[in-house]
Amino acid sequence: MSIPLLILIDSVHEYLLAIEARGFRPIYAPTAQARALAIQDHGHEIRAVLTRGATGFQADEMAALPKLSIICSLGVGYENIDLAAAQARGIVVTNGPGANAVSVADHAMALLLGAARQLPQADAWVRQGHWSGFMGPQVSGKRLGILGLGTIGLEIARRGALGFGMRVGYYNRRARPESGYAYFDSPRALAAESDFLVIATPGGAGTRHLVDAAVLEALGPQGYLINIARGSVVDTQALIAALAERKIAGAGLDVVDGEPVIPDALKALDNVVLTPHSAGRSPEAVAATVALFLDNATAHFDGKPVLTPVRDAQPEAA
Repeated sequence: MSIPLLILIDSVHEYLLAIEARGFRPIYAPTAQARALAIQDHGHEIRAVLTRGATGFQADEMAALPKLSIICSLGVGYENIDLAAAQARGIVVTNGPGANAVSVADHAMALLLGAARQLPQADAWVRQGHWSGFMGPQVSGKRLGILGLGTIGLEIARRGALGFGMRVGYYNRRARPESGYAYFDSPRALAAESDFLVIATPGGAGTRHLVDAAVLEALGPQGYLINIARGSVVDTQALIAALAERKIAGAGLDVVDGEPVIPDALKALDNVVLTPHSAGRSPEAVAATVALFLDNATAHFDGKPVLTPVRDAQPEAA
């Protein structure tokens, strides 16, 4: 008999047949309305949940699923999954560390280049019939600061150092001297010595507004902020003010606090590049994360240890 699996994310739609082939019966509910209806109609039978950090899964939802025994987060993040409630019920929680790191790091560099060289603005300008140049700073040889030197942060650092000859510094909860990169003891200190500041930290209460007005001021009028982690890490109102007043040069954002609702004031700015939380959505990354989820879920229902269990501690990077 197939195992009822509640799926709360849309990116795995093309993998539903593969999920079925591994012995699961997908209950696909990627919207808030479908999610509520699925829990209402199928709560008595659901044994597994597939979600992601931003989408999460809460204590009241777990309480409505008496047979639930595992929650899998497709990516590395799990900030909106109630770990305490899961632990109290004996529900296993897994995540997908490293599975989409290459894709996210690629996207970070694309945002960095796009923001610095004003690529979206230049594209729109040409399509409007113009042919005058846009000017933006070169990236090669500049200072790259990374908030969070986990798997994704290391991939970004490698691209910056080896691909563009950038001088890499980082802030992390603990120093990683084996990396060979310069360690800074605070986000503000790192920002002050960065031309490009890339956020690769986890979300959650521990990193909320880690990048605030003081960090943005330290980054300065020639600096760029890139966020491929979680929107909550940045004080959005402080960022809007810094961009509008040209206290920083620009930003590239794949995530925004409160997404998918984006402040109109942010969308109106001409020095920010926005993408819809798509950094980890390459075909290769989705395939890798789905494969890891299936390996975790299959092991669990076979009575074996899962491959990537979530503990109480935060991950190194988002």
